[in-house]
Amino acid sequence: MSSEKQGGINPLEQFVLLAKSAKGAAAVELVKQALEAPGVYVFGELLDMPNIQELSTGPSAPYLNLMNVFAYGTCKEYEENKDSLPQLTPPMLTKLRHLTIVSLATKSKCIPYPVLLTELKLKNLRELEDLIIEVIYADIIHGKLDQKNQQLEVDSAIGRDIRPEQVGEIITVLQDWCDSCDSVLRGVDAQITKANVSKDTNVKMQQRIEQEVANIKKTLKSTQQVPDTDESMPPDSREQVEMPPSKKSSKTKGLRGSGGKFWKSSS
Repeated sequence: MSSEKQGGINPLEQFVLLAKSAKGAAAVELVKQALEAPGVYVFGELLDMPNIQELSTGPSAPYLNLMNVFAYGTCKEYEENKDSLPQLTPPMLTKLRHLTIVSLATKSKCIPYPVLLTELKLKNLRELEDLIIEVIYADIIHGKLDQKNQQLEVDSAIGRDIRPEQVGEIITVLQDWCDSCDSVLRGVDAQITKANVSKDTNVKMQQRIEQEVANIKKTLKSTQQVPDTDESMPPDSREQVEMPPSKKSSKTKGLRGSGGKFWKSSS
């Protein structure tokens, strides 16, 4: 794990503090120490110190240029300007290779071994895999070796210093990202509004249906309470109304007629 995470402080901070008073040869020595120090992988704050910037106008300018390579460049860039730069010590070379892997990881999440061998100026896979394992254990990158496919799979990596001329590009990218976020938020707000309107409509419809059901129940209940003329009459009364004329009364009428004739013939 990097010393920054172990100690909880920025490992570059001590060099920044020393740079406030270091001048000339002392500043050059401070640059060398910073380039070799474990856990120091960003140099922007140190580069901005006035005493370090003063190296650009004297015979120690190559050391300032070397620090710029470590801040922004790669092994390939160092090789291209090797003649005008100080020679790298073994710790410096190792660190520059670490930083080169970080730069490659920002461009591709799967880095083939042949690319790594070329960019890092290594001769065999054993050296390459040992270096990658070292980088992973130092928490410089998170990833794994894919020996079957001969590539390095990167999940994430530390950040590097930003060149001043790249600030505008970064601002543009961030602005585009902010605009995209605003667009997404507007879309979400529109969906929320649509969902709320739909909810209100459904609630009103449900209330209307419930009211109609209640009205129907009330109407049915009122209809059942109205008395029916036929059904309200007692059963006996209906039988009496529907009963046919009695046979006894017809027989009585016959007797009366025959009785009249009987008394007439006797006179």
